[in-house]
Amino acid sequence: MTGPLKGLRIVEIAGLGPTPFAAMMLADMGADVVRIERPGNRHLLGLDYDILNRSRGFVTLDLKAEVDRAAARRLIDAADGLIEGLRPGAMERLDLGPGDFPDNPRLVYGRMTGWGQAGPLARAAGHDINYIALSGALHAVGPSDRPIPPLNLLGDFGGGGIYLAFGMVCGFLEAARSGQGQVVDAAIIDGTAHLMAMIQAMAAGGKWTDRREANILDGAAPFYGTYRCKCGGFLAVGAIEPKFWAEFLERVGLDPAGLPDQMDEARWPEARRIVAERLAERTRDEWAALLEGTDACAAPVLKIAEAPQHPHNAARRTYITHEDVTQAAPAPRLSRTPGAIRPGSQTKPMDLGALLKEWGA
Repeated sequence: MTGPLKGLRIVEIAGLGPTPFAAMMLADMGADVVRIERPGNRHLLGLDYDILNRSRGFVTLDLKAEVDRAAARRLIDAADGLIEGLRPGAMERLDLGPGDFPDNPRLVYGRMTGWGQAGPLARAAGHDINYIALSGALHAVGPSDRPIPPLNLLGDFGGGGIYLAFGMVCGFLEAARSGQGQVVDAAIIDGTAHLMAMIQAMAAGGKWTDRREANILDGAAPFYGTYRCKCGGFLAVGAIEPKFWAEFLERVGLDPAGLPDQMDEARWPEARRIVAERLAERTRDEWAALLEGTDACAAPVLKIAEAPQHPHNAARRTYITHEDVTQAAPAPRLSRTPGAIRPGSQTKPMDLGALLKEWGA
């Protein structure tokens, strides 16, 4: 197998959401990742195939049993990295914490939590919606009357799994120079706050208000939002720049003279009403046929099942079929050492003895 991370060995302690997502990203890019699962463990949603668990195999170990814990310790001692998403202190109680591997000083120890390894809430339970609530991000998303979580994309994956994967790669690069590993404390609340950098800058500069549907990027502006079409589907419009807004209006048949000035915030509701009335006259796909591929910055809002069939996605092979499941291909794309989905059963555990031998553990 190829990939920029080929040669790296990573042990993953089975978890939810951001933890397997980070492991998937690293495995897709060539890292040899092995997941440790509890005996009798079943997928939370009853899935036999989870996209997040692709590109790697698993072994079944009871980390509360000394013999199994010893096997896990041997794997970790032979690994370049470890990923875990348990509550702070849980791995230490198993004698599998960052300080329990003196014979592997290069170990990069990735820790995925919502609140972080330290702080007043570090040991409290929580989920994506709680972490993004405390970061200021949730307050900014949704209609004016209440915040709505953007699925669990913003916290679990945007502020969580991707930051863990990035932190691991940073740790591997540094360990290659220094010979020393380190702990990667990847907290969803930290990552989500970091993702808010642009909005924080706008707020600091007086260009963002703490009211939903009152700002340029939250659905208030007529040139940045979604519109219901005749068929009940939606069109996404993102014509922020004046030249793109002008092209959009021209292509949908609206005279700019009949609309308020683009940046007249007080009259944005009026402009949205005019645009909405116009877009309601045709179906989503009729508008898409007219606008796609132009500088009008408009796109049809596709359902999950529709997205793989879109000509652009099909041409780029953004989606592929693996194990009879349609899923996104590894990303990003590297020109010389591209990632790929690696083999690995999600139902049949690996042979532990053979794995220990292969890893020299």
